Amino acid sequence: MDGHIIASEARQLATIEERVFGVLDTIRRARRVQASVASRASPSISTARHSRPVTGLLFADDHLLMTTTPIIALDVSTAQDALELVDYFGDQCRFYKVGNELFTIAGPAIVRELRARDRDVFLDLKFHDIPNTVAGGVRNAAALGVRLVTVHAAGGSAMLDAAVEAAGDWCGVLAVTLLTSLDGAEVARAWGRTDPLDVGAEVLRLAELAVKAGAHGVVCSGREAASVRNRFADHLAILVPGVRASSGPANDQARVVTPKEAAESGATYVVIGRMVTGAADRRAALDSVLSALA
Repeated sequence: MDGHIIASEARQLATIEERVFGVLDTIRRARRVQASVASRASPSISTARHSRPVTGLLFADDHLLMTTTPIIALDVSTAQDALELVDYFGDQCRFYKVGNELFTIAGPAIVRELRARDRDVFLDLKFHDIPNTVAGGVRNAAALGVRLVTVHAAGGSAMLDAAVEAAGDWCGVLAVTLLTSLDGAEVARAWGRTDPLDVGAEVLRLAELAVKAGAHGVVCSGREAASVRNRFADHLAILVPGVRASSGPANDQARVVTPKEAAESGATYVVIGRMVTGAADRRAALDSVLSALA
């Protein structure tokens, strides 16, 4: 195709995107007015430090696109394996998770490769450190073009505040509540608790910290997603990992749900891993997930 035509089409797309973002900004301003009214009846929301929602077409707190977005986990050990998966799925999926396994071998370069393919990136490194250190990591992630990044809610309010400030308007901070590999007994032992621990109550408590910091959302299992949605409405996006087929093994996950159950519970995003990437027919497996989320 002629270079002038490509440049012209790129300019047209940029103009359309600018207009769309303008519409979304108007919607967000209206929602902030609604939130200020709602906050009178909800102290947990009225104390939030930041009221600005994250911009971007893939974020579901823009009501125009309130659907459950699938994110494929690139839980592989080489950049080549990751990019082969991305190229294999093509336009079937445009959002991918880069976690510790891949990032520690491929580094920031894999994020750049995904962005060069016009794919959105969920960088799942679960930062948990002093506020200044976490802010530096999140700032660097945002500079790479990452759309979602995780930090541990248990890092505390100061750390969450620092992460949100560092992320800017493009990158959304997700606060991890309780890992889906843990049950109540495991969490109680880790935290030195002798009394029974209510996982649902702990998730809500940590989610409230995320709301007060102005985080984009939280990570929780599908079993707690409905409670989070009911408590905080659209003030938090919800990412549900540990999604499995109804007939599939739980593997190392303790609190799992199916894609359909996650969507019905109010999930904004679901992370899809081995049930798709390990399937004999991966495209068919992803089609099945997309149908369940529709």
